[in-house]
Amino acid sequence: MRPRHVHPSVFLFLILPFGAMSGYLTVSLAWVLTKAGVPLGGIAALIALSFLPHTWKFLWAPIVDLTLTRKRWYMIASVVSAAGMLTMGALPATVKSLALLSAVVLVSNIAVTFLGMSVDSLMAYGTAENEKGRAGGWFQAGNLGGAGLGGGAGLWMTQHLSYPWLSGAILAAACLLCALALPFVYEPPPIHRERSPLRAIGEVGRDVWSVVRHKAGFLALLICFLPIGTGAASQLWSGVAGDWHATADTVALVTGTVSGVLSMVGCLMGGWISDRMNRKWSYAVYGLLQAGCAVAMGLAPRTQMTYIVYTSIYAVISGMTYAGFTAVTLEAIGTGAAATKYNVYASLSNQPIAYMTTVDAWGHKRWGPSGMLNLEAICCLAGISVYALVAAAMGRRRSAPGGLAAMASPADPPA
Repeated sequence: MRPRHVHPSVFLFLILPFGAMSGYLTVSLAWVLTKAGVPLGGIAALIALSFLPHTWKFLWAPIVDLTLTRKRWYMIASVVSAAGMLTMGALPATVKSLALLSAVVLVSNIAVTFLGMSVDSLMAYGTAENEKGRAGGWFQAGNLGGAGLGGGAGLWMTQHLSYPWLSGAILAAACLLCALALPFVYEPPPIHRERSPLRAIGEVGRDVWSVVRHKAGFLALLICFLPIGTGAASQLWSGVAGDWHATADTVALVTGTVSGVLSMVGCLMGGWISDRMNRKWSYAVYGLLQAGCAVAMGLAPRTQMTYIVYTSIYAVISGMTYAGFTAVTLEAIGTGAAATKYNVYASLSNQPIAYMTTVDAWGHKRWGPSGMLNLEAICCLAGISVYALVAAAMGRRRSAPGGLAAMASPADPPA
């Protein structure tokens, strides 16, 4: 029998294809389409379509919990998404091919959500209680690293290889190789699949509710809606670079490769710290650090060096918040219907990123760059205050996810 718990670094490799899919489309393929004269509106619509499955993936997450095994779903999703990446690179970069390309993008991104959900569940079962922070750090570092691989490496290969489709083929092969990490991961027992479909679906719903109604689960759910550590300003760094007199080359380097590497470092740092203090409060601390960075950047001289230094620090802290969120979620959901529960939280967590990006843009328009950064910091502090008040009001009530999560506690022997 293999041990239930594995080193968290395994999850970095397993989740790489998830990030690579996004990076390849938004950077490499978008560049190819732009060079081919495809209108920006068509490219934007294609990218928007790719995000659609990730917004609603919690609706089909129970399929991973109720059918097959996590590893089989990973392999199926890995093959389909790799084939999609290969097809994206092989299709002609023309306006006429956009309809077919859109279908490929949609199917590929639906497939890669199954890959991500499989890893979410394997991580929930295969991570020791005292390593959930580190697992979140490695997991998010792999997600960001995959985006860098698909975007940066994919674009470089597209520019330098003789045939454009080769970049998609090489990335697809690299993503398939990530499945070599699967044998090292524990496959949890099929708790739900021995029941009738209707009963199993009902128990998944009760499992989700059993988490949300307890203190740990509710507080983790509350975090999903609050503007704490959203990293929203990073979505606008390119658009506001002129306020700090940053050149185009500087923006490309700092917000691209450098930001990706520093975010990965931040993920590992944040995961390590989260295991050494209360995980929910560590997430709040990361939010405070990000708010402080925003205020300091607003007060500093508006020079290119200021832009480089503070966007880099902001990237590190953003990585810490990614890891902190995953650690909080893993701690709250327990096991049971882990794929469903994790993706409910993950889908909801996109809400504050979306509305804070809009708020930041409005703040910049009304009060300029300093106003934008100060407004983000104020919203973060308000979110932390709300969280602290709710946590205090709930008192010291014990929180232990029940239902099927309790049935699949770490004390259970491996199958």
